[in-house]
Amino acid sequence: MIGRRVTHRMADGVRVPGTWRHAFIRNGDYYLTDLLIYADGLIDCWGLVTLDEFERKLRSGWVATELPEGARASGHDLAGWTFHEPCTWLTPELLLAEVRDTIDQLNGRPDSTDRCLAAVGAFLADRTEERRAAVRDTYHAIPVTQRRYALGDMDRRDEPLQVLVAGPGGHTEEWPDDPVTQEEYDEAIAFLEDRARWIAERPSRVPADGPTTPHAPAVHVPHMYPLKPSDARTKLSLRTDFPAPVDIDGVTYPSVAHAYWALSAADADARAAITSAKTAAAAAKLAAEAGRRDGWEQARTAVMARLLRAKYAQHPDLAEYLLSTADATLVYADADSAFWGDNAGGGRNWLGRLLELVRSELWAERAGLG
Repeated sequence: MIGRRVTHRMADGVRVPGTWRHAFIRNGDYYLTDLLIYADGLIDCWGLVTLDEFERKLRSGWVATELPEGARASGHDLAGWTFHEPCTWLTPELLLAEVRDTIDQLNGRPDSTDRCLAAVGAFLADRTEERRAAVRDTYHAIPVTQRRYALGDMDRRDEPLQVLVAGPGGHTEEWPDDPVTQEEYDEAIAFLEDRARWIAERPSRVPADGPTTPHAPAVHVPHMYPLKPSDARTKLSLRTDFPAPVDIDGVTYPSVAHAYWALSAADADARAAITSAKTAAAAAKLAAEAGRRDGWEQARTAVMARLLRAKYAQHPDLAEYLLSTADATLVYADADSAFWGDNAGGGRNWLGRLLELVRSELWAERAGLG
């Protein structure tokens, strides 16, 4: 299972997604390490190998699934120990099946569980013994370590599948001494029918307070700005250095950026000089040479939020443009700051996030909820 373990490697300039799991490598002693699995079918087990080569590594014991009594093991620089009464769950066949499933998942292809559930759907549509046999074959093809997760129900786990596979009078793997009754079989079928119905309806369901993802395409706010005020309200007006004066506590600043840098300075003379700077870039340069207020790093997001609110309250035309972005993700570029900018995914995009917050507040005000 991929879970949340996400990694990648670069191959000829192309990003190849991957994931990892723990494994033991036997190289004299046994070493606990990470088995890296990539979407292109290569596996890193102390060297990149193909799936066929990986199978040979498994069969040879290089990738170890058996841990003998008394064998020495190491977690590299973490710890070392000796096995005493070791208990393992994996076999070479089982680990190979899990790795194959993982490669399918990384590529968005149906894995063994998906193939089994597809067979269940076919059976529910046409309840013949031939189709039930197909369910049985595909169920047994799921790695035994993954079968309990097949239905996504951790209360029932895979019990309905076991009952369906066994059929009335048959025996399940979990309860081999108790034959399946007709009532148990009917209950399992009803559960699978309800599950199929719920899945079919799921795409049309919308959370009570709206969708989780934006309807509007993302808006990229580039790292550039006009040198003078413009009547053209474009995405450049979303920038803090856009020349839209803001009044804060009786002081008028040429832009949000001017106000931000001026308020950051500890010295009153420095604040006055920053406020009077001809451009936002010049204001930033002056601020860099001045000392910061105590606690500025902890307060800066709240200060910026206040300044953005002032900008859009004092410039209704700019507020209309911000509202026109609907619910789009706002991706703010800032070559000078990975804190404020997204910077091609390498930054935290705090300005984009605060703009979205102010936009939401404007929508709330318009709806009479502000």
